[in-house]
Amino acid sequence: MTVRSTRKTGFTLVEILIVVIILGILAAIVIPQFTSASQDARKNSLTSQLQTLRSQIELYKLQHLDQLPSTLISGTPAWDQLTNKTNNAGTTGTTSAFPFGPYLQSAPVNSLNGANAMLVVTADQTLGGAVTGGSNKGFVINSSNGKVWGTSSKYGYIYDEANAANTNNDN
Repeated sequence: MTVRSTRKTGFTLVEILIVVIILGILAAIVIPQFTSASQDARKNSLTSQLQTLRSQIELYKLQHLDQLPSTLISGTPAWDQLTNKTNNAGTTGTTSAFPFGPYLQSAPVNSLNGANAMLVVTADQTLGGAVTGGSNKGFVINSSNGKVWGTSSKYGYIYDEANAANTNNDN
């Protein structure tokens, strides 16, 4: 007579707990890196958007006798002359009498704070410095020279493109 011994195989509770603890430690290390990566992507998007906006404003000025888009400076609707076709006087329309533009496909939205409104100022702003003259705007433009800046994630500061790690960029 042969006695067969059957051995039950499987993981013990201790082995399972060790695996769960290791996975928890790995998650704690990896997850903050993903959070940082998404914020970095938003900052890079804003930098790229500002470069595009600046070049399109310069193109508009070139085609309109060195004049800034008046709707951008006066406000309503702020992006109208950049998102529609214009004539040499800056009037918008859709016929062949409006040969210039559009310069932007749509009104830009600040990727850090979701705002697309433009704050008009008369003095240059300091990168990383507090916004002067208003808040809750996605962008700031100097009406005398056409320089454009983005605002920080909570509007209070000028986004510092030269130093994305500037702590004011996240305020």
